[in-house]
Amino acid sequence: MSALQIINAQDMNPKITTFFMFDGDAEEAMTFYTSLFDDSKIVRINKYGTDGPGGPGAEGTVQHAIFSLNGKKYMAIDSFGHQFTFTPSMSLFVQCETEEELETLYEKLMEGGTAAMPLANYGFSTKFGWVQDRFGVSWQLNYGQLYFE
Repeated sequence: MSALQIINAQDMNPKITTFFMFDGDAEEAMTFYTSLFDDSKIVRINKYGTDGPGGPGAEGTVQHAIFSLNGKKYMAIDSFGHQFTFTPSMSLFVQCETEEELETLYEKLMEGGTAAMPLANYGFSTKFGWVQDRFGVSWQLNYGQLYFE
């Protein structure tokens, strides 16, 4: 695979795509996330080579990648040396079909992560939890109907 690869438009449907910038662990994160959800896979991955623009230490890290979770596509890269990371103010919301699915996802995402809101009934749904996983990505997990006034 060459260092420069054209991404086809059909790989990026819909036109607005969530883009994750990891700090050297994009492939590990994508592999973990795709193991959690049905209809999920790493669609395409391009890594930095020895002579790429990634700089020293970048060889083998993700230059560009596309992965899907439950059939929805996302993009990811590895980037280094920034003074920022993921923030909980942006999160992925997962509507779980069963309470067991909610509890399993919560448990797996909590491995090395932290709970912003432990699993409970907070009055706006049957059961809800909010996790920042070990990669820094924030997940809101819900089971049951959301209640709005």
